[in-house]
Amino acid sequence: MFGIHLFPDPAIIVQIGPFALRWYALSYIGGLLIGWRLLRGLARRVPVVADGRQVDDYLTWAILGVVFGGRLGYVLFYQPWRFLADPIQILYVWQGGMAFHGGFLGVAIATALFCRREKIPFWHFADRLAVVSPVGLGLGRIANFVNGELWGRAAPEWLPWAMRFEATGGGPVLRHPSQLYQASLEGLVLFGVLWLAARRDAIRGRAGVLTGMFLTGYALARITGEFFREPDAFLGYVFQGATMGQLLSLPMLAAGVFLMVWPRRV
Repeated sequence: MFGIHLFPDPAIIVQIGPFALRWYALSYIGGLLIGWRLLRGLARRVPVVADGRQVDDYLTWAILGVVFGGRLGYVLFYQPWRFLADPIQILYVWQGGMAFHGGFLGVAIATALFCRREKIPFWHFADRLAVVSPVGLGLGRIANFVNGELWGRAAPEWLPWAMRFEATGGGPVLRHPSQLYQASLEGLVLFGVLWLAARRDAIRGRAGVLTGMFLTGYALARITGEFFREPDAFLGYVFQGATMGQLLSLPMLAAGVFLMVWPRRV
């Protein structure tokens, strides 16, 4: 009989024999389900871009895009030498290792293919998707905090919310809870701005503007958050004191500004 263990370690909620439900998996599930429900309502706003059945079908495409894109992005952007040495580890997604920028590309490709199949206007659908995406981003950062991973850089002792992450390798150093900073910026703040913008008919009617706002807002939030986050030990600073996350955010920033200034009219 399988034993049941609640919270056997910081990353796991419950473990039943060899099967474990992790906080990170729960954040993915929650983000996808909440985003799906919000997307259903947004898709019906003028200009109408999709019906309920199409949004329901899209959920499967989004899951595949997030999982495959996020994993391959981590492999290519962060530890290619490790996975080239042992390619079978690419399939070990339960061991962790997902990258937002890869997940973003995966979802973008999945969305383009889905819109082509369903004859849905891509940019209008992408705009609705952009509005709900920060929900999953924020939940993912909260999961990082609960797991005690991706902790921040050393913080001054006078900072009242500085904390230690000794149990997960952070040592006795007081650190910024950068996961919560990023959850606030990439999740709560970005969602609030996009949700308010999406209430305006004029903005929804300009295809690509909301997508541009998301790309610009996320890039700025990620670049800011990385100043407080400890770089990955296996990677460190990549170029002139910049982290990989900051460098990968620069093309997103440029694309976001482009879409807001020169939005598509279809």
